[in-house]
Amino acid sequence: MDIIEKLTILSDAAKYDVACTSSGVDRAGKKGFLGNAASCGICHSFSADGRCIALLKVLFSNACAFDCSYCVNRKSNDIKRATFEPHELAELMIQFYRRNYIEGLFLSSAVIKNPDHTCEQMIEALSLIRNEYRFNGYIHVKVIPGADERLLTALGLLADRMSVNLELPSHNSLKLLAPDKSRESILEPMKMIKEGILENKSDLVKYRSTPKFVPAGQSTQMIVGATPETDYQIINLSAALYKKYELKRVFYSAYMPVLEDKNLPAVDTKPQLLREHRLYQADWLLRFYEFEAAELLDEKNPNFNLLIDPKCNWALNHYDFFPVEVNTAPYEVLLRVPGLGVVGAKKILRARRSGKLDFPDLKKLNIVLKRAQYFITCKGKTMLGIRYDPEAVLRGLLSEQSWQLAGPPMEQLSLFDDIKSIGSSSSDITDKREEITFFLSSNFGSDFIEGNNPLQLNANAMKVENLKCLTGQI
Repeated sequence: MDIIEKLTILSDAAKYDVACTSSGVDRAGKKGFLGNAASCGICHSFSADGRCIALLKVLFSNACAFDCSYCVNRKSNDIKRATFEPHELAELMIQFYRRNYIEGLFLSSAVIKNPDHTCEQMIEALSLIRNEYRFNGYIHVKVIPGADERLLTALGLLADRMSVNLELPSHNSLKLLAPDKSRESILEPMKMIKEGILENKSDLVKYRSTPKFVPAGQSTQMIVGATPETDYQIINLSAALYKKYELKRVFYSAYMPVLEDKNLPAVDTKPQLLREHRLYQADWLLRFYEFEAAELLDEKNPNFNLLIDPKCNWALNHYDFFPVEVNTAPYEVLLRVPGLGVVGAKKILRARRSGKLDFPDLKKLNIVLKRAQYFITCKGKTMLGIRYDPEAVLRGLLSEQSWQLAGPPMEQLSLFDDIKSIGSSSSDITDKREEITFFLSSNFGSDFIEGNNPLQLNANAMKVENLKCLTGQI
């Protein structure tokens, strides 16, 4: 099998690994080295200066020794298998970089033989990239659960970021769908990486030449929708992981059914993409908006409302907290207002030092009032026409797409519609048509109602209704 065929197979197999994140590390270019690392974006995202930064996202191998039910690469699945040689992957990655196709590498792998052997192969490939080819750019590596601690340490000295995929939110789900893995084999590497990062920071203070260990931190990934866990369980687990292991990021991946299995959703089940989006929004509230997981959901309300974002949902459930006066509210309170982000809240704090703000002033600051207008006051006054009623606010917050999710689209009924499309009896429809026909012929003559053009009939009916209004018959 040639290297292009391997690349085709292994890049396609890597598409289920989530890696759309900024690199989290800045490293300037060095003389005699290839590339640098910018903290502002990886994986076809846009950096702060507008550049689109690309990443080679590939598996080292898809020939897996494990049989995880949810994974397309499981050993019982009949697919074409491929495995890179370490020098093949290193040469391929460097050639892509030299042609300006990529600026970094995202490397994961199925388990070849056993976790230790797989880790050794990945270390050999990354050593060639870093040491022989002198690549100085960004590298993100997925950790193989169960590998020896010394191998993980060697891997961490070659990578900028490491990920240990939690995969499933509960021990029972992991045991059911991934019998070859255990929660301990996943959490132990997380603990080791956290301790290694802290130790490395201490060493860097003492010895400036100390090699950096995972300078961009660690992350993890959870599959959403393959098992029955609620959003409440998932978001509480994420909050605990952030606190205990100091993760940089938790990724959520909506399960995409590709395999038939009695323990998984049917293949024709649609991925829960909107649920994934709501979890990311809630995750953002935990990381940047000073929310606690217990504030967002509880056992009585274990799942997010798909029609509105978690922050709006929290605000509607805590309406006694509002309205917030923008001229006096502290930063922590402004962050709780739907529609106000970290940047917007800081703009308000800076601007109100010069004087009291009103709604036109907020617009000049580029504060989006579409949602915030329902939850704030300026100089003690509400925005003109706003009703502070939770039900009215909910209707105002729902987008057109949300209304479509909430139910079937509404349709304007006509007296000329088919009987089947109107929930009335045949006799009622006949009587109504005879009444309208008599009214039309009496006032406008028989020519007015001739013809079968439905557009003309509807236009005539509108004229009749207008005439009735003017003459006081309605």
